[in-house]
Amino acid sequence: MNKENKILSILGSTGSIGTQSIEVARQLGYKISSLSTNSNISVLENQIREFKPKVACVYDDKKAKELKLKVADTNTKIVSGVDGLCEVATQQESDIVLTSVVGMIGLVPTIEAIKAKKTIALANKETLVTAGEIVTKLAKQNNVKIIPVDSEHSAIFQCLQGINKKVELKKIILTASGGPFFGKSYEQLKAVTLENALKHPNWTMGAKISIDSATLMNKGLELIEAFWLFDVLPNQIKVIIHRESIIHSMIELVDNSVIAQLSEPDMKLAIQYALTYPNRFPSDIKNLDLIKYGSLTFNKPDIETFKCLKICMSAIKKGGTLPCAINVANEEAVTLFLNKKITFVDIFSIVEEIYKSHKTIINPTLNDILQTELITREKVRKLII
Repeated sequence: MNKENKILSILGSTGSIGTQSIEVARQLGYKISSLSTNSNISVLENQIREFKPKVACVYDDKKAKELKLKVADTNTKIVSGVDGLCEVATQQESDIVLTSVVGMIGLVPTIEAIKAKKTIALANKETLVTAGEIVTKLAKQNNVKIIPVDSEHSAIFQCLQGINKKVELKKIILTASGGPFFGKSYEQLKAVTLENALKHPNWTMGAKISIDSATLMNKGLELIEAFWLFDVLPNQIKVIIHRESIIHSMIELVDNSVIAQLSEPDMKLAIQYALTYPNRFPSDIKNLDLIKYGSLTFNKPDIETFKCLKICMSAIKKGGTLPCAINVANEEAVTLFLNKKITFVDIFSIVEEIYKSHKTIINPTLNDILQTELITREKVRKLII
């Protein structure tokens, strides 16, 4: 398939990854058949008028009705809710579904896209964190490729090209920037404000992922995602702090050689590779000037202070519904922190409490996963009360 004739559906087209995906699609000349947003109808209206998709979903029903009136002069069908997201994900014309919605809301639409045999460009890590066994099994059954969009997983995916993974791969090395609070003690973290936590040193990201990066929960979720994406054992995944975010991740082979993927910290590279795979095309991403950086540094993560990472490491070994439960606990805690209802370190405490109290179901069904979500959200709300 040439780059000129791919057609995309984008779930979460108005967020950070979604808008960058729009830029990449525009540069590649790709068509877009369907789009979605949670509630940002002003940006979505502009996207509709530029790309003329068949379908657009606004998750918020009230906002969907507003948008329907605004774009009544177009031929785009406006839908809402989970059913609307699923309609976007299964739009008949699309070849690739890029899913960049935030949180567990991306799970069911991604499953429906896989059933519709769409290639998945995955930027919604919660899909595999919460239901990795179900999703990867379904993808194999439907002969569907899941191509990672997260910069770290894209790096690993790129490094693995041409490698006999089952025979030659020894270890995956996930790099982490360490976030804005690298080197801080737990006592120092007690004074962290929302404004401090949103200031990532290297990346411009949405609010939720910025907080996850500050707690290192994001790296824990990425570790769980890597487990499912690359079909490795938990002890084959290592996390190291790399402050410069130039090496996006590495693989270590059985002969102890290491292959790394490097570039300037720009998500558009990972997005473009996911959309053009297995081909590469020119991009407007800035050239990497290693002389400018001079040196690259590496450190061990402090998993006692940033305990969310340690909890994720343990959760993937236990498996079942536990990764889903801690992910949901984190989603709820981050929302509370963003609304200034709890402190920064309360996020750690809430995730740890759910980790300790959750009654894990091994080999869960999709219904078990969805029930875990509901039960855990209620547990967190009761904790706060």
